[in-house]
Amino acid sequence: MTSINNNPYAYLGSAYARAGSPQASSANTLLNAADSSSQSQGNGATNLTLSEAARARLTDAPAQPDFATLTGNMRAALDKAYAAAKVTGPIGADGKTTVDLSSFDRRSLFAVSTNNGGKFSPDEQKAASTELSNRFNDALAPAVATSKLTGNFNAVYNAALDYLDGASGEEKATAVWSALHSAVSKGVQATRQDPTKAPTSIANDPVAAYLSSNGDGDTATPADFSTVAKRVRATLDAQAKAAAATGKDPVFDPGRNAGQQADFSGMDSRSLAAVSLNQDGLFSKQESFAAKQTLDARNRASILAALNRSQSTGDPTQLSLGILNTYSSMSAEERQASNWTPTFRDHALANYKSSSHIMAMLRGH
Repeated sequence: MTSINNNPYAYLGSAYARAGSPQASSANTLLNAADSSSQSQGNGATNLTLSEAARARLTDAPAQPDFATLTGNMRAALDKAYAAAKVTGPIGADGKTTVDLSSFDRRSLFAVSTNNGGKFSPDEQKAASTELSNRFNDALAPAVATSKLTGNFNAVYNAALDYLDGASGEEKATAVWSALHSAVSKGVQATRQDPTKAPTSIANDPVAAYLSSNGDGDTATPADFSTVAKRVRATLDAQAKAAAATGKDPVFDPGRNAGQQADFSGMDSRSLAAVSLNQDGLFSKQESFAAKQTLDARNRASILAALNRSQSTGDPTQLSLGILNTYSSMSAEERQASNWTPTFRDHALANYKSSSHIMAMLRGH
């Protein structure tokens, strides 16, 4: 087994993030699932349909820049971020980060963490690797929380495998990726045989490393919800200002051709929940409605992905597991905005248990 201890980003251990750009296969997964299903889980947030606009976005993904261009763009973006923050690097004298790297995509962060083209400092490499570590932790945390409900560790390894499979071609070409992919694949196989036990003897296993220190599935304390709302208000105000500069008004209805459509695509789900719930009265009814629509679309997409996994593997428990993972990944505010209640979670858990029992009977266990 290839050692990962000397790689620029290998010190992350369990830290391997799931933030890759959607692949063509992901689009096909959702479209095929949408074509094959019109069922509902008895909750408005789980209507398994995709709008024509959503289908268009899935099948019309923008072309990716070559790695050298992306690296140069990332160098310029970091320099711009430092200038805006009036700092000289990503880590201050107190050891804390000075700029937020969460908005950068995984491929760009990979370029920094591996010092592609020799354009990045050791501090920048460390900061990018830390951000990737945080994303990996965030990717596994929901599945770990779900495993506490179900006793099924296979979902945790599947989450790690999904993350690895979402890597860019450059990342997949590394020995580190190959070593970790091999380890996680072995974990997937082992937990298929016995999902109630997490493997402990697989070399270079990032899931085992994560479980040893984050077995409860908890992640970092989220930002104050009012602070999140204020940040989104500033983002929408900036969009409105940019639209006004071109003589357009911001609009929130995709059916309207006039004006400049507000862009919620870059916002995380907790930010969308802040707009949807509008607890501090910072947003208009149109903004709140548009944010709710975007949030619901993301939830539908996650359920469609789980449905596709269930169909492709012939394992009916995968749908319930996917729903439980999505529930576990949500903050309390996201659940409120999406109307994903504890009762809804309990129904999904009951479906998982009944499906597991039936599958065990069929296998003769």
